[in-house]
Amino acid sequence: MYSFERPLDLLNQAKGKEVLVQLKNEKQFVGKLLAFDIHINIVLEGTKEVVNSEVRKNLGLTFVRGDTIIFISPSSIGEVKSGKD
Repeated sequence: MYSFERPLDLLNQAKGKEVLVQLKNEKQFVGKLLAFDIHINIVLEGTKEVVNSEVRKNLGLTFVRGDTIIFISPSSIGEVKSGKD
């Protein structure tokens, strides 16, 4: 059983944890969720752009605008392979 009643409760539980973010432009980011607001604008720490389960770029601290996000999911970082920076 899950311990949340609203969608933002789930995001609040994910704060401080690694998440996978899928964007409308087909990019994927993996990073630690530091903060979010009611528009689902998010701040990620240690952000990496991931392409085909490989790290393409290290982006560091990143702000992602909520209207560009399709979904946010717990990350399976073990499946992400290190690639070119």
